Amino acid sequence: MLPSQLLLHVGVFTLTVLQALASNTFIAAVYEHAVILPDPTDKPVSPDDALALMNKNMDVLEGAIKEAAQQGAHIIVTPEDGIYGWQFTRESIYPYLEDIPAPVVNWIPCTDPSRFGPAPVQERLSCMARNYSIYVVANIGDKKPCNSSDPDCPSDGRYQYNTDVVFDPEGKLVARYHKYNLFRGETQFNYPKEPEVVTFETPFGKFGIFTCFDILFHEPAVVLVSKMQVDTVLFPTAWMNVLPFLTAVEFHSAWAMGMRVNLLSANTRSISLAMTGDGLFTPEGPAAYHYDTGTEEGRLLLAELRAYPRLSPTYPPAVNWSLYATSINKFPGENYTFLGSVRQDIFTFSELRCKAGNYTVCQGDLCCHLIYQMSNKRKNEVYVLGAFDGLHGSLIKYHWQICTLLKCKSTDLDTCGQPVETAQTKFEMFSLSGTFGTNYVFPEVLYSGVQLAPGEFEVLRDGCLKSKHGTSKPLITVTLFGRLYEKDLPHPLRTSQ
Repeated sequence: MLPSQLLLHVGVFTLTVLQALASNTFIAAVYEHAVILPDPTDKPVSPDDALALMNKNMDVLEGAIKEAAQQGAHIIVTPEDGIYGWQFTRESIYPYLEDIPAPVVNWIPCTDPSRFGPAPVQERLSCMARNYSIYVVANIGDKKPCNSSDPDCPSDGRYQYNTDVVFDPEGKLVARYHKYNLFRGETQFNYPKEPEVVTFETPFGKFGIFTCFDILFHEPAVVLVSKMQVDTVLFPTAWMNVLPFLTAVEFHSAWAMGMRVNLLSANTRSISLAMTGDGLFTPEGPAAYHYDTGTEEGRLLLAELRAYPRLSPTYPPAVNWSLYATSINKFPGENYTFLGSVRQDIFTFSELRCKAGNYTVCQGDLCCHLIYQMSNKRKNEVYVLGAFDGLHGSLIKYHWQICTLLKCKSTDLDTCGQPVETAQTKFEMFSLSGTFGTNYVFPEVLYSGVQLAPGEFEVLRDGCLKSKHGTSKPLITVTLFGRLYEKDLPHPLRTSQ
C-alpha cells in the first residue's frame, strides 16, 4: 500500500471510529447469501479448485460488504457455510480448511498473509474489512493437527471445526469461535473439547458470537448473555425453517426479545432446503427482517440499532414467566383434549370451538392458559391451544416447554401441528401464559404469510403474552417457547464419529 493510500485508509478508519463513539447507536448489516455449491464428491478436490469455488462466493459477499459500507454500516454478518456450502464428507472438506490462529496473536492477514502458513481466505476477508473500514463476520473451516499423545485425536491426525471469524476495520482478526453444538449431519467437523465463550469489545458495545444450532443451548448462548453481559450477538446460520415454532425470523426475533439483546442473524439461502429468513432483531422486536421462499437471490439488510440496549429507556423489564399462570386455577369448564404431533413431539391440544373463551391445557409440569376473542372466525379454519413438556431432538436431546395457540392445516384435527403459512382468521384479543419451570422463554407471534407482528403484542412482567389491540393480519401462531436447560441430556461425545 502506498503511503498516501495508507494515510487515507487510517483517516477513514479514524473517522469511522469517532463517528461510532459519538453515538449510542450503530448501523448493522446482515446478508442472506445463496451459496454457490461445489459438485458433490467423496474425494478431496485440489486446493486450487477449492479456492476457486470459495472465491466465487467471496466475490458475491464482497459486493454485499462494499454496499453495506457505502450505506454507513459499521459491521456486517454473513452466513454459516456461506463461503463453501455443506456438501462434504470429513475428507472432501479438507482442501477448504485453513489454520485459524487465536486472536491474541494480533494478526492482520491482509498485510501479513503468510505468517501462519497459507491463508488466502483469511487474507481476502481481512482485506475486505480493511478496504471498506467495516467489521466483517464470516464462517469458514479451521484445521488443527493432533497426535497420539491426545487420546481424542481423530485417526486422520487433525481436528476440523466449523468456525466463525471476525475482522475489525483495520483487517485484524479479533474473534474466532468454534461451533460447539453441531447439527445432525455435520460429520465433517469435530466438537471442540470445551464450549467456547467468545466476546470482543467495539466502539459500539460488547459483542458475542456463536453459530446456528448453538442458539438453542445454555452453552454458549445463555452464558454469553447472562454471564458475559454482551450487548449484541452475531449469528451466522444455515437455518432450515420448521413451522410452527422454528421458522428463522420468528424464533430469532423471539430469542432476542426473550434474552433482551440485539441479534444479528445472517442466514444461508437455499429454497430447496427451506433455508431463508434473516434479520436485525432487538429486545423490543425486529428492526428489519426478510423471509422469501420465491427466489434464489441474496438479500442485504441494514438497520440502526442501540449500541447499549440495557441503557435504553425502552429496555424491557425482566419477566417472571410463570407468575400469572401459577397464581390461577384451571379456567372453568373441562376442555376436551387430544394428542397431536408437531414433527416428532406429542402435544396435548384443545380445540377452540367458540368465537371467544378461556382454556387450560396441561402436559407434564406445564399448564398453558389462554383467553381469546376472534373477530372473524372462519368455519374452514380450526385453532387449538397446545402444550408440550419434554425432550426434543435426535443427536442432541434438549428440553422444551411450549404453550401455543396455533392454526391447524385443515379442519381435520389430525393436521394440527403440521406446517401452515396462511390464514384468514383475525383475533380481537389474546392472552397466553404458562407455568414454566424456566425464565428462558421466547415470545412469538406469527401472522399469515410468515410475517412478524412488531408492536402489536406485549409481554407483561407476570408472564402474560397479550395482544395490544385486534390483530391487523390473520394469525398463524402465538407461542411461548421455553427452554428448560436443567433437564437437557448430556452433550454428546465431543469428537465426531
